[in-house]
Amino acid sequence: MSSSGSTKYQYLAAISVNIVSISYGAFCGWPSASFLELGGEDSPLETGPLSTQDQGWVASTICIGGLFGGILFAWLAEKIGRRWSLLWMALPNLIGWIIIPFASTPTHLIIARFIGGVAGGGCFSVIPIYIAELASDSVRGVLGTFLVLTCNGGVVLAFVLGYYFDYATVSWIVSTLSFLFVGCFWFMPDTPEYLAKHNRVEEAKLSLRYYRNIQYSPAKELSEDLKLELEKLKPTEKTDLDGNDNDGDEHAVTCADFADVKTRKAFFIGLGLVMFNQLCGCFAMVNYTAVIFEQAGASLAPTVSAIIVGSIQLLGCYASTVLVERAGRKILLLVSAVGIGLGQSAMGSYSYLKVLGYDVSSFGWVPVAGFSFMLLLAASGLLTLPFLVIAEILPPKVRSTANMILMSVLWVIATAAIKLMPLFTESLGMHGTVFMFASMSFSAALFIAIFVPETKGKTTEAILANL
Repeated sequence: MSSSGSTKYQYLAAISVNIVSISYGAFCGWPSASFLELGGEDSPLETGPLSTQDQGWVASTICIGGLFGGILFAWLAEKIGRRWSLLWMALPNLIGWIIIPFASTPTHLIIARFIGGVAGGGCFSVIPIYIAELASDSVRGVLGTFLVLTCNGGVVLAFVLGYYFDYATVSWIVSTLSFLFVGCFWFMPDTPEYLAKHNRVEEAKLSLRYYRNIQYSPAKELSEDLKLELEKLKPTEKTDLDGNDNDGDEHAVTCADFADVKTRKAFFIGLGLVMFNQLCGCFAMVNYTAVIFEQAGASLAPTVSAIIVGSIQLLGCYASTVLVERAGRKILLLVSAVGIGLGQSAMGSYSYLKVLGYDVSSFGWVPVAGFSFMLLLAASGLLTLPFLVIAEILPPKVRSTANMILMSVLWVIATAAIKLMPLFTESLGMHGTVFMFASMSFSAALFIAIFVPETKGKTTEAILANL
């Protein structure tokens, strides 16, 4: 059977599940255009224009929601399965968008952003695990990049819709994605690994047949490769002697599981990746895209700049999807971290020279170019690949729990970075803030070069053996 034929349902599953990520991406991009409308003189809010402090809260609450959602949905993924956990994400996603058109105070917007963030937390906790468990080694990298690719698609969607429509109309349009997601994803089975782990072996076989595109017939046996794959899934779930299924309690993750050297090392690498994913400052700066351009004195209208930047990010993600199985994860992460640092250094230098009183009017393109270069390379590596690499290097038994802890750390740092960004720009100036982020990006490159293993095309066993 051709490899494209055997993976078509894996692609279908990855595309269907990531419809919910498009909606979450739109949540991330929504403040950029909307803050100009909500903070302006003609603000539709009853309480008047949205203050800078309120903008900080509205922007960052999505991460607090993400922290809560990450823990909730990772727990649900173990209790009720990956599929049902993912389907339930449509609910907070929908509610978050529906509240926005009716919001009359900053508090209403903060509540809406929190609820939308809950769905986002679920996306980043469960989707990487769902993909890692169903994908063949040959396409695992490509399918793993879909999460951030679709998220960025959502950001661009919010930027473009925000340019043509007011913020309430945008909410109504994007809310339809929740229904589309449920309609498409409803027909996908749970992952073979989850089903086998819970002793639902017959269902696991059917799931494996579905995702490997093997037609079911009672007379037709599974191929040797697939039998081997199913056998690999079984040992962890057949450890109990009486063979009954107490719904995974015998697989409860304990502290002892984290004492294993390989697990500790995988967790440490994951921790470094999620910290640098946020400390490089790209996610924080995206939330203030329009504001950054305004402060930089860029000649483009801020909303147009935002659309251009969003498209560049989408291009970077697409590059990551194309290159991840060719160049490998490590080289993309490394080039990305160095590139982010260089882009930020250019932005910081422009800002600093402007502060010193030099005439930089002829270099008005530098902040836009630096920002674009930074985002292009961030999207092709450091913002995209950590989620894939973490799902690949964690041992199957602790994968869900460890990923939940790592995503919680991610959301805490993201909240702090977004909330403190306006304060940093006030106290350190835009140049100081950007230089600080640049130093973090170069540190990330060093960390990746020393510690992160290459996982391209390797089985879970081979990756763990390398650790």
